[in-house]
Amino acid sequence: MLFSFFFALRDAGLKPSLSEFLMLLEAMSKRLVVFNVDDFYHLSRAALVKDESQFDRFDRAFAAYFEGVQASGAELFGDIPDEWLRAMAEKHLTPEDMAKAQALGGLDKLLETLKERLEEQTERHEGGNKWIGTGGTSPFGHGGYNPEGVRIGGEGGQKRAAKVWEKRDFANLDSSVELGTRNIKVALRRLRRFAREGAADQLDIDDTIRSTARNAGYLDLKMVPERHNAAKVLLFLDVGGSMDPHVRVCEELFSAARTEFKHLEYFYFHNFLYESVWKDNRRRHDERMSTYDVLHRFPPDYKVIFVGDAMMGPYEITHPGGSVEHWNEEAGAVWMQRLMETYDHLVWLNPEPESHWEYSHSVNITREVIGADRMFPMTLQGLDSAMRRLSSK
Repeated sequence: MLFSFFFALRDAGLKPSLSEFLMLLEAMSKRLVVFNVDDFYHLSRAALVKDESQFDRFDRAFAAYFEGVQASGAELFGDIPDEWLRAMAEKHLTPEDMAKAQALGGLDKLLETLKERLEEQTERHEGGNKWIGTGGTSPFGHGGYNPEGVRIGGEGGQKRAAKVWEKRDFANLDSSVELGTRNIKVALRRLRRFAREGAADQLDIDDTIRSTARNAGYLDLKMVPERHNAAKVLLFLDVGGSMDPHVRVCEELFSAARTEFKHLEYFYFHNFLYESVWKDNRRRHDERMSTYDVLHRFPPDYKVIFVGDAMMGPYEITHPGGSVEHWNEEAGAVWMQRLMETYDHLVWLNPEPESHWEYSHSVNITREVIGADRMFPMTLQGLDSAMRRLSSK
């Protein structure tokens, strides 16, 4: 069965290797998993999936292959008619009613009793204390009260269920959906350039072995500096106005970038790049850095990432004085051109759906200024493509 599972994963677009599959079989032979689908799921995912961004694809393939095996106990207990669980009215229990509701004595006893109820029950019940139903003190059902029960269907009220029996729908991660912090971190890892700098404080095992062998067996320790991501990033974040709806995803990107890149410098701007940027939005009118200073302070080996929806008046890009907040002596396009002449690697992440871009004059102008192939949607696939572009020679 596991061989067909292996090929099912490959058919689903995953790339588990034969050695990884053999490792899974070895783990199974050592009885790391015994008759438990949940444990097998975690073990097989750890053994066969190398990239976190593929976890959801694995989940879908796993669910399709083992369909019905862990379908919330339906094979053991049978199906519960929906009408039994449809709450017709909300029952408000008195303190005396709640005091009468007692736990059944542990999870095993709870599940054993549930199985008995399913075998005996023939109709829907509401407001009782024994059968599977709604609005009562029975430990089985929903919409009522019990200190330790199995919630079947409906919404949780007391947040005390020992088990939850329902169809659990999880949204799959997709290359076309907005990002969360974890997914952003996974995508940002494409932009890695590892280097060893600083004091030699870590043991180099391979070099130590070679050196000791050459030294007739006398131990010769070799030390190396710590290995870290040496990629240098300049992050420019558009704030205010039309960017307000995108604050959450920008915060997630900012948080992920600060975690992933040791050499990260960030600045804020509004709508488009002009003669100055800032680092503190609360003091942006008083504490600004000249864009010329940015160009001179950070060398050309920095990678530049702009984050903005590029939604603005076209004059804000193309004309002096076009800025909505101040009089800019030179057009924003002039400043962007200077930035591109200094930094070869530049991308623009746009949180607006890509399907909206063609209807915005300012987005099209921005793409003309920076190059159409430098703007990417802020989706998992878009961010991954942007990091690949920054990593290219």
